[in-house]
Parts: sequence; C-alpha cells; structure tokens
Amino acid sequence: MAGRFISFEGIDGSGKSTQARLLADALRAQGHTVTLTREPGGSTGAEEIRRLVLEGDPDRWSPETEILLFTAARRDHLEKTIRPALARGEIVITDRFADSTRIYQGITRGDLVATVNRLHDLMIATEPDLTILVDIDPAIGLSRARARAGTELRFEDMGLQTQIQMRAGFLALAAEHPRFRTIDGALTPEAVAADILRTVLADMG
Repeated sequence: MAGRFISFEGIDGSGKSTQARLLADALRAQGHTVTLTREPGGSTGAEEIRRLVLEGDPDRWSPETEILLFTAARRDHLEKTIRPALARGEIVITDRFADSTRIYQGITRGDLVATVNRLHDLMIATEPDLTILVDIDPAIGLSRARARAGTELRFEDMGLQTQIQMRAGFLALAAEHPRFRTIDGALTPEAVAADILRTVLADMG
C-alpha cells in the first residue's frame, strides 16, 4: 500500500511546526501510522547538516553553498526516512521540504530558482502529495520566531523584509501548484488545527 506524503510550509514563526505535530497526533488518534519529520533534518546525517545551516552568522554561507547543503540533507532524509516510511504505507508529515529551498535560497537570497529546481530534479525528484501552507503576517511571524529560545535564528536575523519576501514567494508557489492548500495561521492554534485536519481528510478522500 502506497503511503501519503504531506509537507508543511510557511515563514518563520507561522506555527507550522506545532501544526504538523497536531496533525500527526490527530491522524494517529484515527488509527493511521504516521512518521513526523522535519527539514533540514529527519535523519542522522541531515541533522548534522541542520546545525551547519541554521546556526551562526547570517552571512556564514553563500546562497549557492546553502542550496548544496540543503539538497544534501534532503537526499539523506529522503533515502533514510521518507521513502522507507512511504513504502510501509505510512503517512509522512514533514515540517518543510523542497519548497522552502525554492523560497529561502531560490528567491530571497538571489535569483537562483532555476538552480534550485535543476538540482532538485537531479537529486530529489520527489514532491509531496499535499502541501499545507500556514500563512501569517510577516511581522507577527518574525516576532514569534524571535521570542523562541534557541540558537537556530540565522534566517530570522535576516530581518522583516526577508520575511515579507518569503511570504510573497510561498503564496506565489501556492497559486502555481494544485497540491497546495493555504490555511489562515492568524486564528487560534486549535482553529488552525481543525482547518488543517478537515483539509487533509478531504484530500485523502
């Protein structure tokens, strides 16, 4: 039995990580077997790369180097976690996938979309069955993201204008690809979770 591959996307502070977890819990409660994972990360090798790209100075890596690092992490994630779970017939929910690279490195750090897509086609060649875009005002998202404790703030430190640009990029992707469903992230977490669950169950038929 083929599994189902669902990704969550959104700007920093949109609440997508919380919502991915809540969806996994809700689907498990209905009897589904779910693998909840994240990017960058989701496998041992990819988690090591995560520390390289999410910590440190905003100018630590060039956009081109970031694309290579994220793609390397994604390839390991795909091989070690995503494909095996799908082969077992599970629902795989990932907090970010290739669309984040298309936005973060492809658009906001230079005109590198063609480069991202060429490398994706060569090394990944996989898209989610369904992508949930949790949409929120960039100023609210950035405020939330900066309020979180931790060291993974390299992209948040690029500032509000970058978040505005990323939101526009995600909305443009959502308009272009039918696999996207855009959810209003400004509602209460409970209301957002209910909207997402309804959307996912309808998509699953």
